[in-house]
Amino acid sequence: MWDIVKYKWPSHVECILSGIMSVNGKKVLHMDRNSYYGGDSASITPLEDVYKRFNLPGSPPESMGKGRDWNVDLKRYNINWATIKRILRSDNDDCQLVRMLLITQVTRYLDFKVVEGSFVYKKPKIHKVPSTETEALASSLMGLFEKRRFRKFLVFVANFDENDPKTMEGVDPKKTTMREIYKKFDLGQEVMDFTGHSLALYRTDDYLDQPCMEAINRIKLYSESLARYGKSPYLYPLYGLGELPQGFARLSAIYGGTYMLNKPIEEIVMENGKVVGVKSEGEIARCKQLICDPSYVMDRVTKVGQVIRAICILSHPIANTGDVNSCQIIIPQNQVNRKHDIYVCMISFAHNVAAQGKYIAIVSTTVETGEPEKEIKPALDLLEPIEQKFVSISDQYAPTDIGTESQIFISRSYDATTHFETTCDDIKDIYKRMTGSEFDFAEMERKKKDTFGDDDS
Repeated sequence: MWDIVKYKWPSHVECILSGIMSVNGKKVLHMDRNSYYGGDSASITPLEDVYKRFNLPGSPPESMGKGRDWNVDLKRYNINWATIKRILRSDNDDCQLVRMLLITQVTRYLDFKVVEGSFVYKKPKIHKVPSTETEALASSLMGLFEKRRFRKFLVFVANFDENDPKTMEGVDPKKTTMREIYKKFDLGQEVMDFTGHSLALYRTDDYLDQPCMEAINRIKLYSESLARYGKSPYLYPLYGLGELPQGFARLSAIYGGTYMLNKPIEEIVMENGKVVGVKSEGEIARCKQLICDPSYVMDRVTKVGQVIRAICILSHPIANTGDVNSCQIIIPQNQVNRKHDIYVCMISFAHNVAAQGKYIAIVSTTVETGEPEKEIKPALDLLEPIEQKFVSISDQYAPTDIGTESQIFISRSYDATTHFETTCDDIKDIYKRMTGSEFDFAEMERKKKDTFGDDDS
């Protein structure tokens, strides 16, 4: 009898949960219908398999180099399959995923490289995101007087301490809205756009009318991460995001987790409304709980939208980035008259995901019209010329069954963002529904020390 069966070598959510649950002493079995790890967040190699995945005729041209030199994320948190688009926020104290990586020692299995630049779009081109007083004064995003006002805003944010009234300048962190903060410093709409969407990484403008404390902390996190890593506040794993679920899988294996690939699901076995097992190839794996993605239980999820993603192969860095080998670009919704931001993540041969001299840029956004590819044109225009393009449109699903009765716990489909915060929120939500308690980083730290000792190297 297994405590938990995870069906699919699912994506990052399921694999991270498997590692966490194994550390917590659960007996975990992974089953995947695919022959590879990562599910819809896998890294695909060789390049020939990417062509097949997208049903493109023929083989990659010789100019693409050796097929084995490529690791294409299908969904990236930036080049992956449903979101090749998830860059990791790299502050190791506040970023949820980085804390999970460090506490569980998964960093033993992964190597990271700093993403070299963070940019924001303001018609008609992209600009470096200013997050320090010096950068604010040098930025081409603002006029002279607004630069000074924005600099004062950054100083205010950096010094703000909710436990020290002297730093608040009359602001009540529980009542004053972020819109009021911007007004206090006389900041215009375009500054609000890049601050909220490129520094605080909000997906919509709903935060403007909410208490300011969370936004201030998000901006602080960005600035502190940048100060730590220099070029940007983002990290990306060498060899692609597919390394991430494999790292947590290794963690699970250390604690007794078992894995089975090429295991087609035939039936989720229920008794009295509760899951008791999963049937595959005539055999039933008995379990107390089941974690899976929406594709396995379509009768227990609802469609909440669509995401378009375009994987673009380039032979050049993106213009106006200073010829960096990797970067993130956010196109705020208001700059292109949309309701959702457009995200671009570019990595390259420098991250061991492409042949020498080649770059992979992933564009993604939430679909708003009947012509999704036209919606990402502002981003694609930034990438020209594009050597090859792979486009996918994915439905987004959310569970209608929270698992309390059925003990089936379903992850949400990936959104269009290029950072891991929404994924970490999903992980913590599922953890709470499964265990009845909040995710406890301190408890994970204690369990890690039980296994690895106190050595943090």
